[in-house]
Amino acid sequence: MARFTKIQTLTAMKNTAIVPVFYHSDIEVAKEVLSACYKGGIRTFEFTNRGDFAQDVFAQLVKFAAKECPEMILGIGSIVDAPTAALYIQLGANFIVGPLFNPDVAKVCNRRLVPYSPGCGTVTEIGFAQEAGCDLCKVFPAGNVGGPSFIKSVLAPMPWSMIMVTGGVEPTEENLTAWIKAGVTCIGMGSNLFPAEVIKAKEWSKITDLCIYCLNVVEKAR
Repeated sequence: MARFTKIQTLTAMKNTAIVPVFYHSDIEVAKEVLSACYKGGIRTFEFTNRGDFAQDVFAQLVKFAAKECPEMILGIGSIVDAPTAALYIQLGANFIVGPLFNPDVAKVCNRRLVPYSPGCGTVTEIGFAQEAGCDLCKVFPAGNVGGPSFIKSVLAPMPWSMIMVTGGVEPTEENLTAWIKAGVTCIGMGSNLFPAEVIKAKEWSKITDLCIYCLNVVEKAR
């Protein structure tokens, strides 16, 4: 079960603002990346359900995080159905993220008080997700549905909304500042935070440095 409460998880997402999104089939690589992010000040981390036996890697990563990165709140992404959400909650996921909104997933998460951030591409989808109890909605793919201006447009009539953006996010001052100024709660960042060449060369310190840089940009933008 989840080690952190729903309030703790959402608060950490809001405070840290950067949520790394990562998948790798090798648990040792996953451990190194998680540790590098933790050293860089990251406190929420989304592992994604994107490969065969991803649940086995996630289960090991949860145990590793509890021991080596005790303040890291680990969640699972790329969840599209309720059975898979239930599986990962049982394995210790503290939050569930999906590329789309599935009301059945919301029911499973609400029952266990685990935050569910579904992917939404319209104001209507965000509204339906909020109606189903989703506190933090993910705008995805954020760069394709309107960018920062879309976020501003949503928050104007719906200022109570908590929004995470994923897709079209870059670890640059210009890009991150634009999202923060638009009013996002947090930013999910995948491949741009974990360059393939860095992973291949096992240059973990570069990931730590990039995390530190992104967090500093967010702090300045706020």
